[in-house]
Amino acid sequence: MNNHGRILATTALAAVLTACAGTAAHTTTTIPIINCGKQSQFPAPAQRMFVNDGNLVSMVLALGAQDQVAAVSSIQRDAGTLRAHYGADIVDSLKSVAPEYPSRETVLANRPDVMIAGWSYGYDEASKLTPASLQKDGIAAYVLTESCRRVDGAAARGTVDPWTALRTDLTDLGTITGHPDRAAELTADLDHRLTALAAAPKPARTPTVFLFDSGTDTIYSSGRYGAPQAILEAAGARNILDDVDDTWTKVSWERLAAADPDAIMFVDYPGQSYAQKVDLLRSKPGINGLRAVRDSRFFNLPYALWTSGPLNIDAAEQIRAQLEAWNLVPASGLTPRADDAVR
Repeated sequence: MNNHGRILATTALAAVLTACAGTAAHTTTTIPIINCGKQSQFPAPAQRMFVNDGNLVSMVLALGAQDQVAAVSSIQRDAGTLRAHYGADIVDSLKSVAPEYPSRETVLANRPDVMIAGWSYGYDEASKLTPASLQKDGIAAYVLTESCRRVDGAAARGTVDPWTALRTDLTDLGTITGHPDRAAELTADLDHRLTALAAAPKPARTPTVFLFDSGTDTIYSSGRYGAPQAILEAAGARNILDDVDDTWTKVSWERLAAADPDAIMFVDYPGQSYAQKVDLLRSKPGINGLRAVRDSRFFNLPYALWTSGPLNIDAAEQIRAQLEAWNLVPASGLTPRADDAVR
């Protein structure tokens, strides 16, 4: 090769290396996010997210970031709800790799740059699928704010009120996905709808509601840090577990009996059907005489509406309408945007 050829080859190689370096610099750009009180670095924007659980998937879809999702898990129970809100074509195009919580191996096999999950929403010490373990493999891990622990390693979850937790996640994920404007639109819409609910007429006595997730020897329900607390308050009701400093937790049947709530609401998902839950309430001594059971004041909404996510405001609007139908709160003239009740 003559000198002219060597010069051309060297120039071409330099151009390729420069282009590659520019690409690498772009793909390795990170941004700091404070999540659960700790600052971590996230890709800006994320390109291959692994998202677990329907409520977290709903956040990503609401942001319009579905093309940046490499894989999802635990969405079968919410697939119908997600299709109704975000479109069947979008939901069905997602790569679902596990019907329930994924293993660490499944997550790694999909080569994500970010995983989005939460404590009891996918992250689990026993399976070694934790933010710390993923970070060792170069995967940034975002933790659902509602599930943040007040003390590292403690069982109790919840550090801020549920609406603040949701706004935080929408804003953070908007930044991580490169959709901050859409995140701002979502939080503004949330605040607008909450203002409308807050302006609705108040009853002389605030109706009480018990949330029934599932029940055996104890009942799984939700305390003041869980999304149901915010949903019920916005709808004009009081969560009878508003004195429990946790998100999702177990309580005794005696707690339900002592409260004698005006209504009982259910989380609809596989494992224990709505009919089975109602039959259980109607057959249990000391429970079958409660006002809500006696008057059949039952309301059943999908899992994705009760767990922290953008569909929480839809749940609040629908519950307000149901409370009005039961004459537990005055008519407001508000019309829910959606009808997700499972009958």
